Amino acid sequence: MKMIQGRWKLPILFRLYADPAMRSSQLRQDLPAVSQKMLTQHLRQLEADRLIERTDFGEKPLRVEYRLSELGRNLLPVLVALRDFSTLQIAE
Repeated sequence: MKMIQGRWKLPILFRLYADPAMRSSQLRQDLPAVSQKMLTQHLRQLEADRLIERTDFGEKPLRVEYRLSELGRNLLPVLVALRDFSTLQIAE
């Protein structure tokens, strides 16, 4: 549970589940309420927990993409089931 704690970690994971590879600027556009500082912090934590992978293309200007790791891809069906379960509980 510690790996997914934080306001923006789940939205980041679900966004990367929907789109296989994204740059941080794309994530920031899709999550407009998140600050750049929080986005960077959560991306680093998710990478440290091996839920996402960061690819640095070594280009100028800087080009970095994020994608779900295998561990992250295996976690997402569980998160989707939890989300579905929580909406069932609210509806009742």
